[in-house]
Amino acid sequence: MSKILMPSSPIWGHIAPMLVVGEDLQRRGHEVVVLTGRKYEDAVRRHGLGFVPLPAGVDYDDADLDAWLPGRDRYKGLAAVRYDITGMFARTIPGQHRALTAELESGGYDLVLSEGVFMGALPTLLTVPRAERVPIISVSALPVTLTSEDTAPFGPALQPGSGPLARLRNRALNSVLHAGPLKPIQRAVVAALAEVGAPAPAGNFFDQPYRFDATFLLAAEGIEYPRRELPPTVRFLGPLRQAARRDAVLPSWWADVTGGRPVVHVTQGTIDNVDLGKLLVPALRALAAEDVLVVAATGGRPVAEVERAFPEGLPANARVAEFLPYDALLPRTSVVVSNGGFGGVQLSLAHGVPLVVAGTTEDKPEVAARVRWAGVGVDLRSGRPKPAAIRAGVRRVLADQRYAERARGLQRWMAEQGDPLDAIARTVEDLGADPLPAPRPAVPADRDGTVATLVE
Repeated sequence: MSKILMPSSPIWGHIAPMLVVGEDLQRRGHEVVVLTGRKYEDAVRRHGLGFVPLPAGVDYDDADLDAWLPGRDRYKGLAAVRYDITGMFARTIPGQHRALTAELESGGYDLVLSEGVFMGALPTLLTVPRAERVPIISVSALPVTLTSEDTAPFGPALQPGSGPLARLRNRALNSVLHAGPLKPIQRAVVAALAEVGAPAPAGNFFDQPYRFDATFLLAAEGIEYPRRELPPTVRFLGPLRQAARRDAVLPSWWADVTGGRPVVHVTQGTIDNVDLGKLLVPALRALAAEDVLVVAATGGRPVAEVERAFPEGLPANARVAEFLPYDALLPRTSVVVSNGGFGGVQLSLAHGVPLVVAGTTEDKPEVAARVRWAGVGVDLRSGRPKPAAIRAGVRRVLADQRYAERARGLQRWMAEQGDPLDAIARTVEDLGADPLPAPRPAVPADRDGTVATLVE
């Protein structure tokens, strides 16, 4: 059995799947220690895992990113992407790397199983030959960011297009954006690496998460843009069947969920949920007169914050809780209205549920664009959609069965892959085996071989 170090950025959407993986590996007889923010020590220990804190200089509160990144709300579009990535993932490299290295030197570990954008592993991957270190593999619950002529750059949330002209456009955009608006990210990465004696890497920041010895993507392959450059060390597994344990119990009104009306679930996730007036409150207003049951989760914000927006009382068809057990809710849900958290989108699709997505922070615009491209939902292209836009999106998804059919197609694909935990454990338990994944299945394509957009 192995002793495994599991580093993660201090972000719930990143650490939550790692806790599930770690608990499973420990149940199989391995010893697992998690390196992450102090905020999540209790969650780590609830899963029966060891805990080592990140140093204060790289430990931030994902529920208060404005404190870590002052003035964050001033940035929009590419500028917001650049500001968030630089502050959360580039400048933290030296501190993360030192913490990772110190723990490896003192802990007698056999393997590093990293969260996919814990960039503190990058200096080691760049400077230490594989034969001279322990294996470093990753589990990622994020969209693919790898630069490719088959896709536009990550950030602007542009559709990849199809055919030779689209590839020409993609090459031009990649060149222009990475030499211009996205260049500060790369400068920050190079400076951070130099601080710990590591060289500048080939490619740009968005290419680095694919340097691990093996990378497991907790996503359906059919929602991701195909890339000819994707290395064979990358394998799509689909989302985890289990969720990390939170304080989510069935609320007193749960019987209403089984009452027969279509259920619309509304969520702003657990990061971009400080202002529930962005999506959750407008969605409750938008759907108040619809013949649906609207079930909203605040992601840990007090329910009273929602109730204050409705001094006349919540709409009669609305039910609100801080957290809800998705394994109970999603099988009964017809549409999910989301701000585009990637893990939540994948869980919705694992239950065959189509989406209406509205998000503009972190990677959410890119997630929304993939939802539209894959034909599994509607992208409202706004972080603050008007109630009329939300209502139209929900009506469209409920009326057009192609969205649900495509979502169920991805649900079947995920089921066919088997349990992701088994695939991860096999790699951990057979470190001498070739970590390369099995060949990926073909992606639906147009007659010229380019990928089709299935629902417009």
